[in-house]
Amino acid sequence: MAVTNLPTRDGLLIISLIAIVSSIFGTSSAQLNATFYSGTCPNASAIVRSTIQQALQSDTRIGASLIRLHFHDCFVNGCDASILLDDVSGSIQSEKNAGPNANSARGFNVVDNIKTALENACPGVVSCSDVLALASEASVSLAGGPSWTVLLGRRDSLTANLAGANSTIPSPVESLSNITSKFSAVGLNTNDLVALSGAHTFGRARCGVFNNRLFNFSGTGNPDPTLNSTLLSSLQQLCPQNGSATTITNLDLSTPDAFDNNYFTNLQSNNGLLQSDQELFSTTGSSTIAIVTSFASNQTLFFQTFAQSMINMGNISPLTGSNGEIRLDCKKVNGS
Repeated sequence: MAVTNLPTRDGLLIISLIAIVSSIFGTSSAQLNATFYSGTCPNASAIVRSTIQQALQSDTRIGASLIRLHFHDCFVNGCDASILLDDVSGSIQSEKNAGPNANSARGFNVVDNIKTALENACPGVVSCSDVLALASEASVSLAGGPSWTVLLGRRDSLTANLAGANSTIPSPVESLSNITSKFSAVGLNTNDLVALSGAHTFGRARCGVFNNRLFNFSGTGNPDPTLNSTLLSSLQQLCPQNGSATTITNLDLSTPDAFDNNYFTNLQSNNGLLQSDQELFSTTGSSTIAIVTSFASNQTLFFQTFAQSMINMGNISPLTGSNGEIRLDCKKVNGS
């Protein structure tokens, strides 16, 4: 793999990652390539990026929401856009209704806007699963993070997997060992786990996914001892006992809308918002501690590792060749 760091005019680091992929999931992901649409929709990446730029004008958190859709998609049956399908009585139980997604997964309207723009330019060509992959890269890049060469050629699923979404997506209230096992089950290692967790350098979280840390952590009757006391006080005011579970706050205290390595320096001062975040640094004896430390001290290393881990995640069990379809509307299978 060739990794090239090139400064851009605005000083942001561009990481060009050109890889010949060979995946443990067989040869299917080796069929993904960076030039898949070069002859059929050469402006696909630019169309995705411009649509997200427009969305960011009115929704500063949309980038984080879009990368989360890609993450939650890939962990369930692979990167096949199954998360985008709506309920269809008798045939499709939507993953949107799964615990990790219900009332929290968002950005579907922007995915639809991207797809509409692509259909206008190149009808029936770009898959919804590739839209999610391209949108993730654009979202990170537009927030000041790395760029990478997105491998393309995924096709879209014909069904969804509600049960899988409820069981295989890592939870913010799980132990580090459980989360590590879920990453391993899709071929991602500890380095990938820590790097991809760094996506919590931007975006928001609801009180309902971290209030377990604020008052009665693991049935102790006390707050999570690994939560910074100043942060604890502010979160207890924001999310009182028996208060609204849907109130949101920033995942990254210091630079909430910028993609940088502050997520990792936050963990070093016990300012990780989610249990699953802070566990990366506060689980005694864990190999994740050294990785957090290295990313906290070297943003370039984090950016390089994150970009490669996004490529790794994007290679999870894609549908290629004649499998699946190219959905014309990301919410439903063709002909429905």
